[in-house]
Amino acid sequence: MSAQFEQSKSLLTMEDYLLAEQDAEIKHEYIDGELFAMAGASDNHNKISTNLLFVLMTYIRANQLPCFAYINDMKVKITHRKAFYPDVMVVCQKDNENAYYKTQPVLIIEVLSKSTRQRDKMLKRLSYQNIPTLEEYVLIEQDFCEIEVFRRKEGWQSSFYYQGENITFDSIGLTVAVADVYYQVNNEDMQQFLANPHVKIEQEI
Repeated sequence: MSAQFEQSKSLLTMEDYLLAEQDAEIKHEYIDGELFAMAGASDNHNKISTNLLFVLMTYIRANQLPCFAYINDMKVKITHRKAFYPDVMVVCQKDNENAYYKTQPVLIIEVLSKSTRQRDKMLKRLSYQNIPTLEEYVLIEQDFCEIEVFRRKEGWQSSFYYQGENITFDSIGLTVAVADVYYQVNNEDMQQFLANPHVKIEQEI
């Protein structure tokens, strides 16, 4: 999530939070009774999220899957203690009837930024992994081309994907080129890839 967070001093129940958030002008995430206001996202962040939404929904519709991909504005509720706004989320079965949040995603994707990297890699990762239906959690860098995937079937161990490679979202059976995720994203790796599209970018260790 490429947003900055501003902690609220108010402590709310989950029920109060969900009700207040319906009419809030600024979105907030909820952690143990505390609210965190979310700021706007960068150009690269928006492009990555939009690219993913396009690829996911094109695949879902072409294969007539019982799934839907949500972007940015749909919350995921995790028990009664946490609720987040994933950058991209795929739900593949009938979820709760609430119009403002979901509870059973199979795939969650967050686009990293300097201000939220630690939260996404630690707090959110551990929280999301407690969702029984979740099969994959994906972290995408926006300043360079690197995608990290945590899969339940692999014991939540991470795998990395770079420019010139393909990545498979096993949760829905979709394989996509890393280059398509970063389409029109302006970072050094993409500039290098476009100049030499047949050369795999070697990541520094």
